[in-house]
This record gives sequence, structure tokens and C-alpha cells, in this order.
Amino acid sequence: MKFSVKNELRPDDVSTLEHAMKMVDADAKVDVDVGEKTVSIDSWLMPEEFLVAFYDEDYEVTISEA
Repeated sequence: MKFSVKNELRPDDVSTLEHAMKMVDADAKVDVDVGEKTVSIDSWLMPEEFLVAFYDEDYEVTISEA
């Protein structure tokens, strides 16, 4: 699944986003692309389950690939 981030992403956001997604699914593989402003997550969970983690960290996102 892939999420498009509407906020400006900086390199120091990578660890924050990775940690937030791992709180939802500890086994998830998370890839943050700062330049493209996307977060890809490989998880068995539904994309909607990760939205709360983004919002809790004040990131506005949309699901671009389920």
C-alpha cells in the first residue's frame, strides 16, 4: 500500500513516520520517499488502519494505492 503525504517531508520525518507505522504493525516494512512525498507500507493490515497513525503525528495523507 502507498500513501501520499500532503505535508512537506524532511529527512528527519523518516524516523518519526517509520516509528508511527511500526506502532500499528511491528512487522510492517516501511519505506519513506522524501522527494516523492510518499510512504509505502508492506503489511497484512488494511490501509485505513494506518491512517490514525499518520493523523496522530499531524501528517495529512491520502491512500494512493491499496
